[in-house]
Amino acid sequence: MNPSAAFVARPVATTLLAAGLTLAGAVAFTQLPVSPLPQVDYPVISVSASLPGADPETMAATVATPLERQLGRIAGVNEITSSSSLGSTRVTLQFDLNRNINDAATEVQSAINAARSQLPSGMPNNPTYRKVNPADAPIMVMTLTSDSMSRGQMYDVASTVVAQKLSQVRGVGQVTVGGSSLPAVRAELNPATLNAYGIGLSDVRNALAAANANRPKGLVEDGERVWWLYANDQARSAAEYLPLIVAYRNGAAVRLSDVAEVKDSVQDLRNAGEANGRPAVLIIINREPNANILQTVQRIRDLMPFLVASIPAAADLGVAMERTSTIRASLYEVEKTLLIAVALVILVVFVFLRRARATLVPAAAVPVSIIATFGFMYLAGYSLNNLSLMALIVATGFVVDDAIVVLENATRHIEAGMPPVAAALASAQEVGFTVVSMSLSLIAVFIPILFMGDIVGRLFREFALTLSAAILLSLVVSLTLTPMMCARLLKQQEKSVLHRRSELIFETVRAAYGRSLGWALRHPLLIVALLAAAIGLNVYLCIVIPKGFFPEQDTGRMMGFIRADQTTSFQAMQEKMSQMVQLVRADPAVDTVTAVTGGGFGARNSGFMFIALKPLSQRPSVGAVIARLRPQLARVPGANLFLVPVQDVRIGGRQGTGTYQYTLQSDDLEALRLWTSRLQAALQSVPQLADVASDQETRGLQATLVIDRV
Repeated sequence: MNPSAAFVARPVATTLLAAGLTLAGAVAFTQLPVSPLPQVDYPVISVSASLPGADPETMAATVATPLERQLGRIAGVNEITSSSSLGSTRVTLQFDLNRNINDAATEVQSAINAARSQLPSGMPNNPTYRKVNPADAPIMVMTLTSDSMSRGQMYDVASTVVAQKLSQVRGVGQVTVGGSSLPAVRAELNPATLNAYGIGLSDVRNALAAANANRPKGLVEDGERVWWLYANDQARSAAEYLPLIVAYRNGAAVRLSDVAEVKDSVQDLRNAGEANGRPAVLIIINREPNANILQTVQRIRDLMPFLVASIPAAADLGVAMERTSTIRASLYEVEKTLLIAVALVILVVFVFLRRARATLVPAAAVPVSIIATFGFMYLAGYSLNNLSLMALIVATGFVVDDAIVVLENATRHIEAGMPPVAAALASAQEVGFTVVSMSLSLIAVFIPILFMGDIVGRLFREFALTLSAAILLSLVVSLTLTPMMCARLLKQQEKSVLHRRSELIFETVRAAYGRSLGWALRHPLLIVALLAAAIGLNVYLCIVIPKGFFPEQDTGRMMGFIRADQTTSFQAMQEKMSQMVQLVRADPAVDTVTAVTGGGFGARNSGFMFIALKPLSQRPSVGAVIARLRPQLARVPGANLFLVPVQDVRIGGRQGTGTYQYTLQSDDLEALRLWTSRLQAALQSVPQLADVASDQETRGLQATLVIDRV
């Protein structure tokens, strides 16, 4: 029985079948999501807690430890890391790849509730969690600038309008607003004046609280009419607080203006943000685990007109950095490579077959197999990414083999005098099993990849299945469309002038190969020795070649971590950050620079910088840019800027200032501090390493109050 006979006898139906597969794949191609790599992010949840005024050791002992004890009981947790600083603790949980992030979030909330009774009673609020990896680079950084509005006013708009709407966008995991804080009225008391009047701090606090008592006033009615009572009991500016009576002394009123300097300000003065040298409020957007970057960024861009219309006209909302442009550029290059690969395969087939009609067979079989694979990718929930498209590029060489085997055999029968239809049927009958065995053997090579675990298996599973699907579709095409086209297109004809002239070249090559093969057969020991040498050389190269998890990518984006001396004040830190922003902006490869320090971005002596580079055609590699900036940044005294290229693959939930992280663990805190400094000093002496730093900060100034209870 010849399975190809029905398709050869029904050319119209076979053509419609191929056209249907191609059309389905083409439609699926337009619906496939786009991403740099397969979505294989670890499910990560970050838990944050605060206790104002507590030192890091207290936060670790009283806040982080109870939380870790309860969170560690959750099933599927691969890694728990915590970081404690002055007044704040962050616990990061990394779950197994198979764990559903929403189910894990429910258990995290239950664990937080269970730990609440063990946490300090002075905590202003309960710990909170977010489904976001704090070590992941943001997908977008937006800036809010203005020539007339203060930073506090811009922060108010950003946090109450922009951030609220962005948090509702599907795929957005966390929206962080930095660079300032909410507007507030600050009363800076004069202790000497308070002491002279005999007024305590609690008296001032009670007076301020009473001045803002927002209580219902009631109503007045006379039987026919009703009057609702309202009052201006809410002070909203510094001028309204100045005449506030704090106390009475010697029959005279002591007002707030007598004992304090009152001014319009913000809740936390120790916040600063810059965008290309201008004061700005930064809106930093992180995605949820497994959210598609391009789709999420596109939803945010679709929301931009609404956001611009919702904020005051004096404020300018812009995008300082986003990751989709480089992703689209890399995918465009891969898609172009795929088209070139298909064209080269068809050209090579034409060179060897030397018949235009025969070349049409693989010219149709290869695109049909490749395009139809997009339909499988859509049904499997895959995306267009560098690995899946690379699989199609590799598959181009595989799918043409099946068509060539059938085509070459049919051509041989036609040259022997057989009619085209009979030749096509005989060819399919003779090599059909061979084509099936070839395809299955190729697929079997990728079976071990399907059983690989962890993130490596997830990354290459999409590659293996996409390639296998393309080979299977090629098998179907080679047993249906290829025999039908051979029966309709191939004919017995005289050899052309091009065919006869090129035949001389092929005969010359064949004769040279025959002579080399004869020489190899006459010297078997030498050939075996050469084979052993080649194997040994490959083993040696495999040992000495540099190894890594994933090649360093040039995404055109960098993150900078600013670390100043631990005794540095916020004012000095802000000045150093401005100096570094100017140095980075001066580099010709840099497009935009945004920076933020203070607030929820770590200690007062630290800051973050987000850098977008110009297109790759206008600059060197990101590694060369970092190497060029490093000696210039070293001129800023008392602070370091660690630049790290943004990567599409990020493993771990702990943020670091370098490409590699080394973790030390110990039950003895003093021993941990001792060996951390020793290891850091040893690593700094290695010439191959640069920007070696530790997240341990124990050299800051502190004052200890010893209470005499005797």
